[in-house]
Amino acid sequence: MNNIVLNVNGIEVIYNHVILVLKGVSLTLAEGQVAAILGGNGAGKTTTLRAISNLLKGERGEVTKGSIELRGERIDSLTPAQLVRRGVVQVMEGRHCFAHLTIEENLLTGCYTRSDKAEIARNLEKVYAYFPRLKTRRSSQAAYTSGGEQQMCAIGRALMTNPSVVLLDEPSMGLAPQIVEEVFEIVKDLNRKERVSFLIAEQNTNMALKYADYGYILESGRVVMDGHAEELRSNEDVKEFYLGVGGEERKSFREVKSYKRRKRWLA
Repeated sequence: MNNIVLNVNGIEVIYNHVILVLKGVSLTLAEGQVAAILGGNGAGKTTTLRAISNLLKGERGEVTKGSIELRGERIDSLTPAQLVRRGVVQVMEGRHCFAHLTIEENLLTGCYTRSDKAEIARNLEKVYAYFPRLKTRRSSQAAYTSGGEQQMCAIGRALMTNPSVVLLDEPSMGLAPQIVEEVFEIVKDLNRKERVSFLIAEQNTNMALKYADYGYILESGRVVMDGHAEELRSNEDVKEFYLGVGGEERKSFREVKSYKRRKRWLA
């Protein structure tokens, strides 16, 4: 098995000192792997990514139990900027491009931790090679580009930091199916050629499992099932609850007896 690059060990997250959102989430990400965190709204996907990238404080959240390790070293107390310097970068849900800056200016904001101008120029050309549409629109203000182009810009900006781990939050949100497919194809291409490891939080379960190597299904702040992507895609319970293939209607994934035998936490 590949070396483990990221290890999340039983973390709990509380917001406003009261609201328990994550209830002992554990997952691993191997070197050169694409892993998906799946689940509906409120499952805890975004919170898991923000716990790893230490972006919870801005929303009055904190990790109260468990640990997070990068290549065996605790990173819980590092700032987001320190994590970027160590190769961990997050692409936020909703893209968050700087609307008044051009595409190229947005990409260059990803270089604030770096000073080698020649290397920055090489990275910029590499980003344009993976996202040729961005090269065409390099002088356009981000506000006047499409949602797909903004998503590509956000991923390209993350790549400008020379990351080893990219946390990608809801990349399909608000995009047409054809553009979603294009974005995921580029992500998989980056994974294969650059050996960048991706941890993707995504509601589009079918698309995520098509491109991921491994998946974790979250429900109400817990990992309720995990496995290789092909295993999850062929699982009857997953098909019914997350892929829209059907039996009788149920209120919760928890009501499936076979699921209850596989659950990852203690009653």
